[in-house]
Amino acid sequence: MLTKQEELVEEEERTLQGQAEIWKIMLSFAESMALKCAVELRIADIINSHGHPITLLEIAASLDSPSPDVDYLARIMRLLVHKRIFTSSQPIADDGCSSKEAVYGLTNSSKWLLRDSSELSLAAMVLIENHPSFTTSCHYLNKCVQEGGVAFPRAHGCDVWDFALANPEFNKLFNEGLACTSKVVLKAVLSAYGEGFAGMGSGSVVVDVGGGTGMAVAEIVKTHPHIKGINFDLPHVIDTAPQYPGVSHIAGDMFASIPKADALFLKWVLHDWSDENCINILKNCRKALLEKSGKIIILEVVLEPEGEGLFAETGLVFDLLMISHTGGKERTKIEWMKLLEEAGFPRYKIIQIPALPSIIEAYPE
Repeated sequence: MLTKQEELVEEEERTLQGQAEIWKIMLSFAESMALKCAVELRIADIINSHGHPITLLEIAASLDSPSPDVDYLARIMRLLVHKRIFTSSQPIADDGCSSKEAVYGLTNSSKWLLRDSSELSLAAMVLIENHPSFTTSCHYLNKCVQEGGVAFPRAHGCDVWDFALANPEFNKLFNEGLACTSKVVLKAVLSAYGEGFAGMGSGSVVVDVGGGTGMAVAEIVKTHPHIKGINFDLPHVIDTAPQYPGVSHIAGDMFASIPKADALFLKWVLHDWSDENCINILKNCRKALLEKSGKIIILEVVLEPEGEGLFAETGLVFDLLMISHTGGKERTKIEWMKLLEEAGFPRYKIIQIPALPSIIEAYPE
């Protein structure tokens, strides 16, 4: 049994821990800004171009600036090293002693910040999610709670899609962010769901609903050439879509009708919409399937509110971004089950892939 003094000490420790947690969450935006700064300055690319860890002065000399502030750079790098985005070490001199100047290297995290590489990257997503237009809308979450609605229009007077059309710089970053995440996620899909496409019959048609400019379905067809691909999106999106081997582009509105197919692919589409709109889209998907043996392949986050998975907390944060950005939502397994059943898909399974979202494969029978 604890003494009175020991109980007081434990209570003080709990109180201090609580204070520390509030400070950490309160100031976590600065970590995002430091990450954004590193992407904008191309720090990961500078280190990568040397092929080995380099000093702070070598990083500064490669910046696009005639007079960089090395002290500021050092302080930003200190935080990013603490967050394990970069490494910092004291090199050993020829005499066996540590030299005075530290060198900075890449980690498994900073490799995802490379912009001058054909490899997978999240650099563009870092820039768009930390764009002032998006961060400003987050200040309206309280109004959304009090009055409903979406944060972005409260901040900017229009939804994110109209804002993007009217602001070329934002639109460019927005499209680049979507493209980079598509590339990352699609690699995971093709790796973990290869049999899902390979098992389809020769000449089977896959429609990418809301497929943008067609990059995703083009990669699916490239990997599985026995499949015919259709990229389906709004007319102004299809107008800018390049031609891909084995892929046809069809303009339309998924709320009206969807092209006939053996399988429908919906990547990060449904989380932008309310339950009512999702059911409308899914019912149109059911009508579009050529055979009762057809399927829909949904790529979305499956929330784990009580889970401790690698992306569990990230999914919860994404859900708040839906309030801010589009008015949609991320959903739990039970919520997905209810949507699918109401839309006419009583049978489904969830397939984990090495990425933030999961595959939800659903069937009309």
